[in-house]
Amino acid sequence: MTPTLQLAFDLIARRSVTPDDDGCQALMMERLAAAGFTNEQLRFDDVENFWSRRGSEGPLLCFAGHTDVVPTGPEARWSNPPFEPKIIDGKLYGRGAADMKGSLAAMVVAVENFVQKHPNHKGSIAFLITSDEEGPAKNGTVKVVETLEARNEKIDMCIVGEPSSTNAVGDVVKNGRRGSLGAVMKVQGIQGHVAYPHLAKNPVHLAAPALAELAAEVWDNGNEFFPATSFQISNINAGTGATNVIPGELEVVFNFRFSTELTEDDLKRRTHAILDKHGLDYSIDWNLSGLPFLTARGALVEASVKAIKDITGLDTELSTAGGTSDGRFIAPTGAQVLELGPVNATIHKLDEHIVAEDLNTLTAIYERILENLLA
Repeated sequence: MTPTLQLAFDLIARRSVTPDDDGCQALMMERLAAAGFTNEQLRFDDVENFWSRRGSEGPLLCFAGHTDVVPTGPEARWSNPPFEPKIIDGKLYGRGAADMKGSLAAMVVAVENFVQKHPNHKGSIAFLITSDEEGPAKNGTVKVVETLEARNEKIDMCIVGEPSSTNAVGDVVKNGRRGSLGAVMKVQGIQGHVAYPHLAKNPVHLAAPALAELAAEVWDNGNEFFPATSFQISNINAGTGATNVIPGELEVVFNFRFSTELTEDDLKRRTHAILDKHGLDYSIDWNLSGLPFLTARGALVEASVKAIKDITGLDTELSTAGGTSDGRFIAPTGAQVLELGPVNATIHKLDEHIVAEDLNTLTAIYERILENLLA
């Protein structure tokens, strides 16, 4: 049991289902305080967060992550209890092993190792940790960033410990993410009896051509860093449940994952234009979860790519694929942001697990990044 694996065990054993933290942050802060960090607890509503910093000069390198995990699903279907971490055939099992308590353990131990070797390192090191990443994400990282911005405390570089890797730790680093724009649309019709359609107005029939056009629309062609913007319908609901009633209202939930080729306003304008062309009586409630961001090659990317090569021998791939992360709240401040963590094959699944040795490798990568930037 290496220090990283022991800390990962201690974190996974805590039932921190979002937004509960269950003592994970207190454990991390205790370790960081012993390494010379000043801890600041930042609770917003029912969400525990903390900001921890060592040093007062720039550049400021921040490790960001979350202690909350998604629900386990039926625990009886797990091969091993989800909050009783165990290594089986070289794999560490437990909820949060990959997403992202393993990364948190690697971050803490890497920083402890680095500070011990370089007590007078350049710049500053910080941790921004929340228990609201897997939930609504309203009272977590976004609120901490607002607090830092209000006092002009700037993050220069940020490593988010999200599980970025595909086949081996470090093979993929996320240096950006697509934006996410969601919507709930309601289309009005007139309810009636199916035998008398001339006395009713079926909103499903009325909306179908417009939805087909939205689904077929080429929103953009992407660019060097991002795939083309996608439109996906995730839910459709109408009717009373009876087979002989024409519904009076249709609700459609859809989402755009969009590149830097388009803005939020572009997507809204073009969506409304298509819907208006079909003459629908509709309303839309929009929800912007995050704007697209990109960290081009620079100090953080170069230091990380070099560290991964030195530790693993891999030529890492820079990618913007996948969902959103809390990096979307940090990047708009001007910080360089990338995501680097373990293999993501089992995140949110039953029997979540990673190769145990990967956490030791990840620790070494994080420590080497610190050496490349702040030694």
